[in-house]
Amino acid sequence: MIEQNLSTPKQEIDARIQKFQRWLVAEEIDGAMILQNADLFYFAGTIQQAHLYIPAQGRPLLMVRKSFKRAQTESPLETIVPLPRPKEIMAILNDHGLQPPSVMGMELDVLPANHYFSYTRLFTGTQIRDISMGIRMLRSIKSDYERSLIREAAALSDQVAELVPGLIRPGITEIELAGLIEAQARRLGHQGVIRMRLWGAEMFYGHLMAGPAAAVPSFLASPTGGAAVNAAVAQGPSFRKIQAHEPILVDYMFAWKGYLSDHTRIFTIGTPPPDLVDAHALMLDLQAQIKAMATPGTIAGDLYEAAVKIANQKGVGDHFMGVGKNRIRFIGHGIGLEVDEFPFLASGQKLPLQENMVVALEPKLIYPGIGVVGIENTHLVTPSGLVSLTHAKEQIVSV
Repeated sequence: MIEQNLSTPKQEIDARIQKFQRWLVAEEIDGAMILQNADLFYFAGTIQQAHLYIPAQGRPLLMVRKSFKRAQTESPLETIVPLPRPKEIMAILNDHGLQPPSVMGMELDVLPANHYFSYTRLFTGTQIRDISMGIRMLRSIKSDYERSLIREAAALSDQVAELVPGLIRPGITEIELAGLIEAQARRLGHQGVIRMRLWGAEMFYGHLMAGPAAAVPSFLASPTGGAAVNAAVAQGPSFRKIQAHEPILVDYMFAWKGYLSDHTRIFTIGTPPPDLVDAHALMLDLQAQIKAMATPGTIAGDLYEAAVKIANQKGVGDHFMGVGKNRIRFIGHGIGLEVDEFPFLASGQKLPLQENMVVALEPKLIYPGIGVVGIENTHLVTPSGLVSLTHAKEQIVSV
């Protein structure tokens, strides 16, 4: 028998579900069927293969295909039942006194089209509506419990950064250094999986690249790309040997008990070029200015526009967050169970910041043929602005 191994306290799960149910009632949605892993974990405390039905009123029902026994040990939900086949969902709902919903919410931002069509055939007469915005807004405000886990992840990010200088040596390749750092992260308890919600977006731990390779753009919504080991990945470290005096960008996430901390630091073998030291210092100053502006009620997109204005005033606007058509138009993003949570500090974003949102702020300068400098920290939104949860030395570290 597997011992009880609750991943999330019952009172935490109950509070999340109650908030979500109030939103369902306000939106006149009878119930929601949750399928995506991050959302399942958020509401049920497990990612076992399951359907979680949350009625607008009453107890949620977790229907599990695999593994039922493991879901029982991981989830604090009171009603967990086996699901032999998805076509039996309606019968199971009826058995538990849940009427077929007239309006049912689903995560249409991530649900594959064929799955959607299957559920329209299964729930005949039911209107299916998108609930992804409601879920993402709910998840954007972190509870005391969530903030404690993100603080732990941030402290572990700092520990990894402190280990990096001891792993760098002349002649080492980007991919070898990445492996050494990632091994240390695993030793500290990194879960290995980094979740992203955006379709087609993938990432492994983060980005490590040096010199000109760091400035190679990629498909990813990131200011850095990297030469990579092959075109099937097209991002991250390569087999290139790291050279003396060039900036080594270590942009890694620490994933701890589901929650993420995002963290960038710059290292060099030997003394870094003075102009890059100066450019890096400009990003530290920009970070400080944006942190002070990012108080509750501030519009997320306004922070991006302010950052662009500051970068232009400092004379580095042409290199800020990319170059030319490869420039990305954000300076930060929410972070939690996934890398790309609300809010996005991006062009045109109208979402106001709220207290207890968690934001990764990442001002960077991209110099093609030379490298990347800049900073990234995970921050908590407080009444006085952003407070950093990551504290490793921010200046360029010479080895």
